[in-house]
Amino acid sequence: MFWKRKSKTAPAIHSSFAVPDGRRVYAIGDIHGRDDLFAELIGLIRTDNIARGHADVTLILLGDLVDRGPHSAEVVERAIGLKEEFPDTRLLIGNHEECFLAALTGDVRRLRYFMRIGGDATVRSYWKDESGFLEASFEEVAKHLPGKVPVEHVRFLGSGEDVIEIGDYIFVHAGIRPGVSLEKQSLGDLRWIREEFLDDERDHGAMVIHGHTIYDDVCEWPNRIGIDTGAYRSGILTAIVLEGAERSYLKTNS
Repeated sequence: MFWKRKSKTAPAIHSSFAVPDGRRVYAIGDIHGRDDLFAELIGLIRTDNIARGHADVTLILLGDLVDRGPHSAEVVERAIGLKEEFPDTRLLIGNHEECFLAALTGDVRRLRYFMRIGGDATVRSYWKDESGFLEASFEEVAKHLPGKVPVEHVRFLGSGEDVIEIGDYIFVHAGIRPGVSLEKQSLGDLRWIREEFLDDERDHGAMVIHGHTIYDDVCEWPNRIGIDTGAYRSGILTAIVLEGAERSYLKTNS
């Protein structure tokens, strides 16, 4: 199950949005288990960062690292290691991380739901035994999966953030509830909202950068920018680059 929204012509963005001087921000859209694309995009970011010269770099992962694609475990491991190269690496918790962590409690009902939304690919990436996985019951998977996921992975995913504010930009996984202050946003909206946010054209007081909803290409609106380009299906993983008042994008070519 996935959600894809058709791109449509957006009004021109008239307002000026910026990050603080001396700051450079890279934000990466939903990876969904495509470690090959993740590695490729980090290479593009590395090259771009060197070419631009010195700045204080923040690297933001917009959530949904796991599910659907075949290598969720490898994506999480790579994400953890990014702090060695980019010390200010920050993770937003997506709805798929939320469901993965819930499935690790041993609750069979939560595991069933997790696997129904693409979590079966994540379980396989940690299980490492395809025949054994296919023979296991839901009850057996619920019992043994927590022991197959490294503690460091659970800690990393669970310590992610829900909102990141930098300059005139707000970074969230899914979006925000229009008309509600940032301090009063619910976790359910930040991780799951769609129509009420996507169809609202009012000024949010800042530019919202989000993933969660798939578009054929980057979706720029006067109040939001969606950068989930459906990497697990399209082969295109996208990052937005922000420096001063400038905005650009990096994409994989797979």
